Amino acid sequence: MAATDRAERAARDAAANPWVQRLARAGYAAKGLVYVLIGVLAAQVAFGTGGQTTGTQGALRQVAEMPFGSVLLVALAIGLAGYALWRLLEAGIDPEGEAHGAKGVARRIGYAISGIIYGALAWSAIRLLGAGSGGGGGAKGWTARLMAQPFGPWLVGVVGAVLVGVGIYYVAKAYKTTFRKRLPPGRMDARARDKLVKLGRFGIAARALVFVLSGVFLIVAALQADPSEAKGLGEVLSTLAAQPYGTLLLAVVALGLAAYGLYQFALARYRRFETA
Repeated sequence: MAATDRAERAARDAAANPWVQRLARAGYAAKGLVYVLIGVLAAQVAFGTGGQTTGTQGALRQVAEMPFGSVLLVALAIGLAGYALWRLLEAGIDPEGEAHGAKGVARRIGYAISGIIYGALAWSAIRLLGAGSGGGGGAKGWTARLMAQPFGPWLVGVVGAVLVGVGIYYVAKAYKTTFRKRLPPGRMDARARDKLVKLGRFGIAARALVFVLSGVFLIVAALQADPSEAKGLGEVLSTLAAQPYGTLLLAVVALGLAAYGLYQFALARYRRFETA
């Protein structure tokens, strides 16, 4: 018990460390850049000016092809690793004292999953530096691996249902603007804060739609025992583009994802970090 208390105390000290919080801010900025790139590339497709519908791995590859791409990838890898660290700290010790009851447990599980995902994305950026592949087979690849396990289709279906639930949660978050507390009024004027809240609502709602659609495709893959039905972010965007009024749908979601990225930049600058 004493060892556990010491470990938790050390983790809380780490969460309160200004350098850890600086890394977290760098992480929000890195995440913002990834989503801005995804949104801008998809918007170019919608407006017929080039671009591509891609996900986070594709965004990293776009960064690698930019001038000074290696330098940018290093910065992204550090930032994404910092974001993953903060998410894992939130999952492990709830440094801001917000995760209470059943909802709090679900939130902490979400933080843990987010930390793992962005840690893997940071590793993908590092692999790209070595001219390796930044991907891991995409949604179809990991769905096939999961489906090959005992009760695999059931597991895939559960993951799909969780993604749908997360999407619904984000819809509620956008509607209620519960994220407003992350933008303390003391650090910006009321007008700027209101604009950022509107930007955040638009971006979070667009991301919520992507979560819901990704979850639905996973559920379909589970029901049909067919991993090829699974779709990652880029494929979800491509599917939207193929629907009636697909150009309009893609444009709205693309601009929403870019708005989400800009909102992450705002969090990198203004987010309040408090330790309980």
